[in-house]
Amino acid sequence: MEHRAGCLICGRDILYSEEPRDLPCAVCGDIRSTTAACGAGHFVCDRCHSLEALDLIEEFCIATDLEDPLAVACILMRCPAVRMHGPEHHFLVPASLIAAYCNHRGEPGRKAPLVRQARARAGMVPGGFCGSHGTCGAAIGTGIFVSLITGSTPLKKQEWSLANQMTARSLMTIARHGGPRCCKRDSWLAIRAAVTFLSERFGITLPMPDAVRCEFSDINRECLREACPFHAGYATG
Repeated sequence: MEHRAGCLICGRDILYSEEPRDLPCAVCGDIRSTTAACGAGHFVCDRCHSLEALDLIEEFCIATDLEDPLAVACILMRCPAVRMHGPEHHFLVPASLIAAYCNHRGEPGRKAPLVRQARARAGMVPGGFCGSHGTCGAAIGTGIFVSLITGSTPLKKQEWSLANQMTARSLMTIARHGGPRCCKRDSWLAIRAAVTFLSERFGITLPMPDAVRCEFSDINRECLREACPFHAGYATG
């Protein structure tokens, strides 16, 4: 049985160590270096943690005709394959944005190659990146999105700058809300930042709801609750 929160094997809290150690994946048996394991010693590698979710995200984003990236993201998040936390969100963010952007632009034929490139690039961002590398995979996902729609490379000028500005904008937005990590909150914040950035820098306005209300706080053990802008009890001002 898999658990949507905590350890996929037993449901216990995931514990993070400062130093990595080699552990066998409880699913595939491969030995990987990791700083994350549950109290019972279970470790699940990123590939096994995310595989079904990644296939789902790719197929849905290529097929959907929605132009609201938050709507795309929320539909995917409700699927059992997408857990409360996990590296699948590093792909979910750029894939949702690509789907909405291409649909809005009347270019659905661009989606498949862009989504598949986003999957490959997001796969380079491991789980737990937000706590160990000073950046969040959801923010990186928005940089992946902008780099793909602009054709950025390490040798480009404006495209390179825009992609890095996008990641920085998302990361600052996420950082202002503090930790601990919530993959749902960080993904929504990153997507909203990307929609604003698209409007400001590209003149492209994607539809976006005024508010998103979280449906996942009951299964998030680290939920900020009323301090989170997506929580039902959040109060502005």
